[in-house]
Amino acid sequence: MDIVLREVEDADLPVFFRHMSDPESSRMAAFTSKDPTDRAAFDAHWARIRVSDAVIRTVLADKVVAGHTAVYGPPHEREVTYFIDRAHWGRGIATLALRAMLDLVPTRPLHARAAADNAGSIRVLEKCGFVVTGRDRGFANARGKETDEVVLELR
Repeated sequence: MDIVLREVEDADLPVFFRHMSDPESSRMAAFTSKDPTDRAAFDAHWARIRVSDAVIRTVLADKVVAGHTAVYGPPHEREVTYFIDRAHWGRGIATLALRAMLDLVPTRPLHARAAADNAGSIRVLEKCGFVVTGRDRGFANARGKETDEVVLELR
């Protein structure tokens, strides 16, 4: 499988919206926007982050848009994130994409968070060298309730 990270293009946004609007994907990610089906809020969010200092890339798997990944936040609190379309889960795409992003952005430390019951995402982060440094609890919009999360760090 060929995984490539490239700059986000306008044509990627409807694909990302479809990925992030999927109820099962949103529930697994847990910490999503208030309403993942609100296209206006989605467009406003992406307009803001595309002009920010975040490093954001589209993930291509065998030339198909499979998701996106980013590094964002203030220098001392940089955090990674990724979202892979459910149709591509279980193929190693998230791990390969995150490794490519970590090569692209050598800043350390980097931080990450995942819902405590999202074993797949936690495993991706651990395979990329992140270690669990703590636990937290926050309101997960996609679940409509407080949810336990794992806090990780890459040194």
